[in-house]
Amino acid sequence: MRSRWLKSRRGFTLIEVTLAMTLAAMIVALLYSAFYLGLRAMEKASVHSEDSQRLRSVETFLGSYIRSAYPYRESSRSSAIFFSGEEDRLTFISSFSIGMGGRGMSRITLSWSDEEGGVLIMEEGIPVRLGEEGDDAGYRNKLILWQGVKELRIQYLDPQREGEDWTEQWDGTERRSLPRAVRVDFRDEGQEEIHWVFPVMMSVLAS
Repeated sequence: MRSRWLKSRRGFTLIEVTLAMTLAAMIVALLYSAFYLGLRAMEKASVHSEDSQRLRSVETFLGSYIRSAYPYRESSRSSAIFFSGEEDRLTFISSFSIGMGGRGMSRITLSWSDEEGGVLIMEEGIPVRLGEEGDDAGYRNKLILWQGVKELRIQYLDPQREGEDWTEQWDGTERRSLPRAVRVDFRDEGQEEIHWVFPVMMSVLAS
């Protein structure tokens, strides 16, 4: 009877213990991998959400200026409008100004620089002085709107033509009018294509 009692208390063999430990290690490794992948996915989603929110804020901010583009003339006798648009640079007068609390004339320049991997820059100048770009008097504010900007392209919609007739240049002195809209296209450092279209309200209302 004693021999049967001893047999019933026989422990696990070394092979059984080794197999159990191996299976436990595999389960822990799988659980850790799943947790790590889930955590990385959450981090990427959070970063992407923050970037998207920041991008929308920049779009709204820049759009406030471009939508408020004003057909500024040096004098009441002149028909030439101050608006100079190129493929990678835009200078115009806006009736929107952060420096003046939201309302007021300001000279705006939107440009691209290849510094720091490419940056989209906006400069605001108050008061409006035409032909005095190098004058440091008054209020001058320079902002980096977005970093990592690649292949910036600015286009302008002709209000005199039907359909979407976009052009890469707009000279208000020659055309004597504002474009109907301004389109800003670029690629960011993540190779994502960004497309912004801003209607120019003074031109839209006049058409």
